[in-house]
Amino acid sequence: MKKLSFLLILLAFACKNDPKKEEVNTAEPKVFESVEVEVLLQDDSLSVRAIEIIGKNLAFAGNNGNYGLYNAANDSWKTNVQKFDSISPEFRAVGSTSNDFFMLSVANPALLYKTGDDGNMELVYKEEDEKVFYDAMAFWNDLEGIAMGDPTDSCISIILTRDGGKTWKKIDCENLPEAAEGEAAFAASNSNIAIEGEHTWILTGGTKSRILYSPDKGKSWKVYDTPLLQGEPTTGGYSMDFYDEERGVIIGGDYTNPEGNSGNKAVTLDGGKTWQLIADGKDPGYKSSVRFVPGSKGNGLVAVGFTGIEYSPDFGDSWKKLSDEGFYSIRFLNDSTAFAAGKGRIARLRFR
Repeated sequence: MKKLSFLLILLAFACKNDPKKEEVNTAEPKVFESVEVEVLLQDDSLSVRAIEIIGKNLAFAGNNGNYGLYNAANDSWKTNVQKFDSISPEFRAVGSTSNDFFMLSVANPALLYKTGDDGNMELVYKEEDEKVFYDAMAFWNDLEGIAMGDPTDSCISIILTRDGGKTWKKIDCENLPEAAEGEAAFAASNSNIAIEGEHTWILTGGTKSRILYSPDKGKSWKVYDTPLLQGEPTTGGYSMDFYDEERGVIIGGDYTNPEGNSGNKAVTLDGGKTWQLIADGKDPGYKSSVRFVPGSKGNGLVAVGFTGIEYSPDFGDSWKKLSDEGFYSIRFLNDSTAFAAGKGRIARLRFR
């Protein structure tokens, strides 16, 4: 694996895609019967939960300060390691704009890096607190972005940027719903945040699993309950995705009881205000990442976890296991191709 200077990949960011926005709905949605797993990067020392599709390429950040970019055109990797003093950060959240790549670490201190002008990653936000633990990051546009994490005070931690990621500011708890005792979030797949237009949803878990909702890019917030399994530190929602401003899905459960399939998946048709359990008491059990299939008219879902890959063609009513291959996180490139990352590897998934 070659060392990475981000100056070499800036042009890749100019063609960042959004499969849901690029889809054409003239054809009937595809129905999957199988999946082919092509391993692109194998390294047993890696653990990757945060990936970001940029154009046709893939950026990642993971444990031990590792980060990098896969160039799909020539099937090559360029990787590097980011250190902070003697610390090798564990990154579980990434994001991108048209010009920059961002990666955010868990635990204390929280470290948020962006692409620097000299080709190195530049530290743009640092937070020190024994309770600090950031879980996910996303951007509304090239100037405005958001990251969320566990409470350090009486509310879920939320930081915002309005200047393209150069500076970040934490929202005061006076302007956020109060967190319940033991309410936090899981840094399982960088999918605790969903964005559609100016609408933003944040998924929490633990002793209370709820949805924080903002209609105005983080200026104001409401909170909604979910019917997911909750009450213990390891229970609740682990991943969320929205197909449009109304239709969304959440999945999770309890990673210490991966076969448990009750109260671990739900959908909304009203923008997250109310949620209904789906396939309750039926597989899949615990999953760490769920995404809508582009071009599926909001009906196709794929969920991954360390127990395998599952697919639903009907908005979660029924599911089919496509593979026992385990991954932590998945992101779609188009209506039949996705990238997935997990323990020791990153792969391309081709659905048939």
